[in-house]
Parts: sequence; C-alpha cells; structure tokens
Amino acid sequence: MPITKYEGMTLTKKVIVLEETWLVNCVLQECVIFYSGGPFDVVNATFDRCEWKFQGAAQLTFSLMSMIGLIPPPQMAVPALLPSESAF
Repeated sequence: MPITKYEGMTLTKKVIVLEETWLVNCVLQECVIFYSGGPFDVVNATFDRCEWKFQGAAQLTFSLMSMIGLIPPPQMAVPALLPSESAF
C-alpha cells in the first residue's frame, strides 16, 4: 500500500486512513480517521474535533480495553446553562 506523507499542513474535514498516512507537524481538524491496527507514523500532530473509526483488530482491542476498564466509557457532553437559567 502506498504511503501518503503530509508535512506542515492543516487538514480540515478530510477522511484519513491512518495505516496509509505519515503525519509530520500537522493539524487535523474535524477529520474522520479510520484505524484498523496496522503500522503508522505520526510526529508532532494535533487532532482537533476528529472522529475516530476503529475497525478490525483495532476495534476488537478497543472493545476489550473498554470492557475491562482500561478505557473509561465515553462521557456525555453537558449543555451549558444560559445566564438566565439556574442549576437549582
């Protein structure tokens, strides 16, 4: 599989297959990132509001780690109160 190298770039709203990607000094914003458990290379990258899609071996590993408590369950976002609203 050919490897695509991104260096010094900001990637916005892209679909990335991590196994096919080499990220160097990049920012990924609102991307969808697929990962199946294969090798990858990420050097100094920032992930901002990205959606992660685990597949195959990566999904099975993620499920096991969640099941045995090594990864906490996802937390629901709590909506902020408007200034006129009160928590009491």
